[in-house]
Amino acid sequence: MVTMRNFVGKLLLSFLCITLFEGCMVQSMEYDHTASIECLRDPMKPLYKGGIIQNGEFNNGLMGWSTYRNLKAGVVKSPSGNRFAVVHGASSSLSGTGDAAASQSHSVYQKIQMQGDSHYSLSAWLQVSAGTAHVRAMVKAPNGENITAAAVDAQSGCWTMLKGGMTAHAYHSGQGEVFFESDGSVDIWVDSVSVQPFSFEEWDGHIRQSANKARRSTVKVLAMGVDGEPMANANVSIELLRAGFPFGNTMTKEILDLPAYQKWFFSRFTVATMENEMKWYSTEWSQNQENYRIPDDMLKLAQKNGVKVRGHNVFWDDQNSQIKWVRPMNLDQLKAAMQKRLKSVVSRYAGKLIHWDVVNENLHFNFFETKLGPNASPMIYNQVGQIDRTAILFMNEFNTLEQPMDPNGTPSKYVAKMNLIRGYPGNGGLKLGVGLESHFSTPNLPYVRGALDTLAQLKLPMWMTEVDVVKGPNQVKFLEQVLREGYGHPGVQGIIMWAAWHANGCYVMCLTDNNFNNLPVGTLVDKLIAEWKTHKTAATTDANGFVELDLVHGDYKLTVNHPSLNTAATQTMTVEATSDHTISLKA
Repeated sequence: MVTMRNFVGKLLLSFLCITLFEGCMVQSMEYDHTASIECLRDPMKPLYKGGIIQNGEFNNGLMGWSTYRNLKAGVVKSPSGNRFAVVHGASSSLSGTGDAAASQSHSVYQKIQMQGDSHYSLSAWLQVSAGTAHVRAMVKAPNGENITAAAVDAQSGCWTMLKGGMTAHAYHSGQGEVFFESDGSVDIWVDSVSVQPFSFEEWDGHIRQSANKARRSTVKVLAMGVDGEPMANANVSIELLRAGFPFGNTMTKEILDLPAYQKWFFSRFTVATMENEMKWYSTEWSQNQENYRIPDDMLKLAQKNGVKVRGHNVFWDDQNSQIKWVRPMNLDQLKAAMQKRLKSVVSRYAGKLIHWDVVNENLHFNFFETKLGPNASPMIYNQVGQIDRTAILFMNEFNTLEQPMDPNGTPSKYVAKMNLIRGYPGNGGLKLGVGLESHFSTPNLPYVRGALDTLAQLKLPMWMTEVDVVKGPNQVKFLEQVLREGYGHPGVQGIIMWAAWHANGCYVMCLTDNNFNNLPVGTLVDKLIAEWKTHKTAATTDANGFVELDLVHGDYKLTVNHPSLNTAATQTMTVEATSDHTISLKA
């Protein structure tokens, strides 16, 4: 979308925004729309036609597939004609053979030839024989290392898509294996398996192309005088006033007293999250003694500098994060204290924040669920939404992107929890959002992309809310990979770093030293901010008065100079990624 404001001078400008992003499919790499959060009667076709997997749809029986010792496998045909592989009694047939633990269920497996320095995108459709079971996709590398590529909570009665992958390094070259396993005593049904390799160069090239499609648009400008005639050879200067993609950082109360901190922070970021200052234990450490002075002042400072703020958080589901006076309360006392807290903090900042992290980390923790029942979180979302109807209400969770090995934070569990929240009576109209903390050690980029693809199918605003990478020789490299992956994914609508500065040291990652000089990760952040603002700053119209501009999304000021004008004409506009849109203004 392109909108215009503040026309000055005798000029007619016509803007045509040409949308670039259509499904984000670049070259042979499939993206975003290929994931599914639905449980289907029959699986969809495998991605990449199966890639390097042979007979991924099992239309040729078990050709290309094998079973571990003592396991019986076969191909079953559904009433609709779909064929899939089933291993029977996989959880009871394995003993201490070295193949797997006796308590695990296993699927068929296939040997694949692996190449070092490559990313492998892996996907499959899974079902289990009874109930629901946590199923992992595994790659056994040539060196014997078992790598978790993805995980999903598979169900009986319908098919669920698993999407993820792994990175093969130089020492991973050779013959590997792909299989699926579960700790539950179930038969694992497998269909539409795909493994597709990409070189590091192909992967990086795709994410950059995807970023260009998702974050930029081509704007066609027609400059015309008051007489309606096109102005040839008019000089057009283009100034970016504000980048459209929200990129921010966490801030601490120390920013209130340090002008150098303020200058460093507000010259870079357009959004912010208070690290701890808005949390319950910060505003009411002693019962009935509320103090909002610090978050009030931090919010005013951010607003003064044009920075939008996320509310973090209303409640935190972690038992260990509860204030001492909250933990021993009986049910009635806890309900009263929670009502007081919720109404106090949400009504105080209603309309002033863009987001709320409502019940922080409630996939991994359940303090309020154990006290109030399984619907505690949906009820809290309902009450927050009734008080603040403008902010987006986020589930904020860790290890959904970071760790495919964590059974509590999988994309499928995230989707189930979100559907529980929005399916609760009265929650149908809530503005909900997907918050992904993104605390990384060594990022598994194919898994990150697969998880983002899956969560994007919720069709909700999705942010990476607490990005950091642990210290190490590859910290800068890994941080760049994570940030580019988020920026390039069309489903991600904003990124917040979790790199709040403290004089006595940061949580995991500092961007600056104590004199606010950039550390290497800070220099990287500045490089990316500058790159993501890059655009042509001057252009000249052709003989027909046209000029095409490839612009990053954001707010702009155009200045047009031409001999027929007494003074330069200026125009402001906003470039966004929407359908084709044309606006004309007459002098």
